[in-house]
Amino acid sequence: MADKDEVRAALLVPLSGSYAAYGQAMSNAAQLALFEVGDQRLNLIPLDTRGTPEGAAAAARQAVAQGADIVLGPLFSPEVKAAAQVAREAAVPVLAFTTDRTAIGQGIYTLGFLPRSQVARVVAHARQQGKERFALLARSDEYGRTVADAFREAVAAQGGQVVKVEFYDPAADPTQTVKRFTESERRAAAHARDKTQPVQPPPFDAVMLPDEGTRLRSVASLVTYFEVDPGDVRFLGTMLWDDPRLAVEPSLQGGWYAAPPTAAHQEFESRYAAAFGPLPAKVGILASSAYDATALAAALSRQNLDFSTANITNPGGFAGVDGLFRLLPDGSNDRGLAVREVTRAGPREVGPAPTSFNPVGQ
Repeated sequence: MADKDEVRAALLVPLSGSYAAYGQAMSNAAQLALFEVGDQRLNLIPLDTRGTPEGAAAAARQAVAQGADIVLGPLFSPEVKAAAQVAREAAVPVLAFTTDRTAIGQGIYTLGFLPRSQVARVVAHARQQGKERFALLARSDEYGRTVADAFREAVAAQGGQVVKVEFYDPAADPTQTVKRFTESERRAAAHARDKTQPVQPPPFDAVMLPDEGTRLRSVASLVTYFEVDPGDVRFLGTMLWDDPRLAVEPSLQGGWYAAPPTAAHQEFESRYAAAFGPLPAKVGILASSAYDATALAAALSRQNLDFSTANITNPGGFAGVDGLFRLLPDGSNDRGLAVREVTRAGPREVGPAPTSFNPVGQ
């Protein structure tokens, strides 16, 4: 980069259409990063994907035509796949924001919050607190099965035991699935044979419920209804749990989930608000990812480093407003996350985010 008078980063986000509010917030955040940490040679070029694959492909062609050294975005999986074809042909690396692993690789990276890091972090915390026997009750869709793969990997890596994995149809009544999962009939029968003994506990002491909203509250309530005491069995979640409405669900009180460290993100939102006004609801994590992608490009430019695979995938990672992150050669990422606990007063941080990627997954 040292011999270049200008380094160009094209930002591909939806600046029109149904998701224009998302794209505008991401563009604002990228401009904020450019102002705060940018190399003065770095030129940010916002391009509208219109939130469609066709728009993303056209924006990617425009980025290449304008001499982009790196592409930041797009946001949605179909957009990323469309833009990727153009970027690969031009040998321009892409830092996207999708959580779809099928859209990345071969020079396409993502800063999206993937389930793997979330599951690894909360499982590691549970093991540190003495939990040994892990179970997973997940919805039977792509997300649920992706979490299941990460769950098996994380529990094995932490020296725990996976004792049960079960899936439920997210569009159907989960009652019978939850009843079978908790083995309530077997335990009730044992208690009926000898009423002097309490009902046996379930065969697990930690259960992951990677769902959200009303369905999560319903499933968690059913688990406790079938004689699983949250005081003995710790409920675990992913970032889907980062929802203030969960504070009123008794069965989830004390549950743990992985999320970005709170302080740095709040500071980012304060700086954003001072420059552009408050972030729209549900856009904060996207805006901060756009900030971090721009800051990464600026950092490499400032150090006169090119956007090669070796530099983008620096194993030491980068410090972002959502904690440490590092991009991996397969296009995925590792993130240094904190652990939050659900309480009636709102989530509180009970496990700090790491300060380095050694050991991995902590």
